[in-house]
Amino acid sequence: MTSQQILAELKPLGSASIKKMLMANHGVKEPCFGTKIGDLKKIQKRIKKDHHLALDLYATGNYDAMYLAGLIADDAIMTKADLQRWVENAYGGSLPGYTVAWVAAGSPHGRELALEWIDSPEPLVALAGWSTLGYLVALKPDTKLDLTELKHLLQRVQKTIRQAPDRARYGMNSFLIAVGAYVQPLTDLALRTAEAIGPVMADLGDNSCQIPSAPDHIRKAQKTGSIGKKRKTVKC
Repeated sequence: MTSQQILAELKPLGSASIKKMLMANHGVKEPCFGTKIGDLKKIQKRIKKDHHLALDLYATGNYDAMYLAGLIADDAIMTKADLQRWVENAYGGSLPGYTVAWVAAGSPHGRELALEWIDSPEPLVALAGWSTLGYLVALKPDTKLDLTELKHLLQRVQKTIRQAPDRARYGMNSFLIAVGAYVQPLTDLALRTAEAIGPVMADLGDNSCQIPSAPDHIRKAQKTGSIGKKRKTVKC
């Protein structure tokens, strides 16, 4: 299929109310149809992976198509240039913290790019970086993670999260939760770090999104016995 055929398929699936909500509360811009994620996942199930189609869909600038691109991308063959182009065009909504971060985490370049992105003065690029790091620890076995590096990143979060821009702050908090929940050797350190930081607040726009309590989430994972249980995929 071509990107234009996909756009033609998506257009009648759009919801005016979803589009209005995305544009009013989540920073989404035209073009956007307001397609339900459930409908996008049906298309994903049919297509499975299509690298070139994913690149073409993202390049359309249509929000629905860009989200779908992340679902069908073949992460393993994404180049650094592809990922850099994607993050530079991840203007809002779920694109920086989910779509781009999912694909980056599944690529061979996720760690390298994430460490560059978290230094960006652009809050949405920094969000993509921290989110990518969080997805990496959720996917990779602990034996393939640099625990010393993760400890230093936890220290960085503790020292800088209060001064970070709102969107970056959200990503840092999510990274903290991910380390606590998925990296068993660092669970106690992540929990102590989260408790030392205390409640984290951020202005995420006129919507119901809130920064979750990192200590509460890590303790919940402890109570349910899910600490260290890795995920097969982070795409949803």
